[in-house]
Amino acid sequence: MRARRIHYGWVIATVTFLVLLGAAGFRSTVGVFVVPLQDEFGWSRGDVSLAIAINLVVYGLVAPFAAAFVERMGARRIMVAGLIAVSAGAALTIAMTSLWQLDVLWGIVIGTATGAISIPLSAIIATRWFVRHRGFVTGLLTASFATGNLVFLPLLAWITDGHGWRWAVAIVAITAAAMVPVVLILMRERPADLGLAPYGADSATPRAPPAPTGSVFATPFRVLRHAVHIRDFWLLAGTFFICGWTTNGAVQSHFIPAAHDHGIPEVRAASLLAVIGVFDILGSTASGWLTDRTDPRRLLFLYYCLRGTSLAALPFLLQGSQLPLVAFAVVYGLDWVATVPPTIALTNQAFGREHASVVFGWVFCAHMLGGGAAAWLAGTFREAFGDYLIAFTGAGLLALLAGFAALGIARGPRAQPQPA
Repeated sequence: MRARRIHYGWVIATVTFLVLLGAAGFRSTVGVFVVPLQDEFGWSRGDVSLAIAINLVVYGLVAPFAAAFVERMGARRIMVAGLIAVSAGAALTIAMTSLWQLDVLWGIVIGTATGAISIPLSAIIATRWFVRHRGFVTGLLTASFATGNLVFLPLLAWITDGHGWRWAVAIVAITAAAMVPVVLILMRERPADLGLAPYGADSATPRAPPAPTGSVFATPFRVLRHAVHIRDFWLLAGTFFICGWTTNGAVQSHFIPAAHDHGIPEVRAASLLAVIGVFDILGSTASGWLTDRTDPRRLLFLYYCLRGTSLAALPFLLQGSQLPLVAFAVVYGLDWVATVPPTIALTNQAFGREHASVVFGWVFCAHMLGGGAAAWLAGTFREAFGDYLIAFTGAGLLALLAGFAALGIARGPRAQPQPA
């Protein structure tokens, strides 16, 4: 009896996981540099927060067009171009001397590059390569987003603390460049390129899909023009706006500075973020598994309510001992981006596979707009009031609101966006 070969879709999922993990980690590392940049250049926390906000907003705005570019140019080319741009942007950051350079290099260049290889790519890969276990794969790839955001931080915080922030940036540049050959060698576009069907699909000879038509810039706007007339789009985008507000904006960007305000060393604070990242792998993967088996709306309600409760408690936990903060990291980590698999599933239900990737790109754009707004406002509130009480408790209340709003999303398909 011949041994069964591993379907190549799992190789593609592994490569995509690593690229998404690296891209997310590269984008988020500026959170480690807030205090060192403040000390070296005299920039205020609000100044650095503006660069983080630009990064998040650009990152999100690129997502809908990245989905269209992947459909037209291929995932491998987009991954390679994004990694090269990250490496170049990080390398140039080492020599910066002015605040505008941080805004341009980390805000625009790295924001654009990492936005091209972000969560919408995970939805495309899972849809192309998997029928069986699609929700599980989506959850696993989604986990790489938050894990990359958080797992890199303790190492980079340790390097920054011992050798300066420029050495940490150099590590980012070298790692991004080293990932390019892996993508070139192993990445493939579709199962049809290898004579395969998607994993779990009919084993009949696959046919390559027709080449996309129309402008890659016009297609996202055309889909958006029709999607905005559907109520579910606004519910999906609104809840995901709050998702970004309560993760990338409020916590990822400001947890380390907030911990510093309470006498917690940066390396220890970054380690707590890493705990969040580790438990996010469990939470996101389990969320993908659950999304295949239960109502995604109820999952979103549960996730947002848990997140809101933990965020509202965070300002008070920072004033206490280490153990409550570890408990916060575990609970908060389990639903850090557990919201993504059910949100993707609901987008597929509402808009169909033909348009879902682009629509989700716009929904993800709302996610990062929320993150950008929260990153800037949290820094502004910190400068005005001297602490993060308003930023964290306000984010918690918004998360509770998102939980109830998610229950209003339709269970089945509604009117689909039509081509122009």
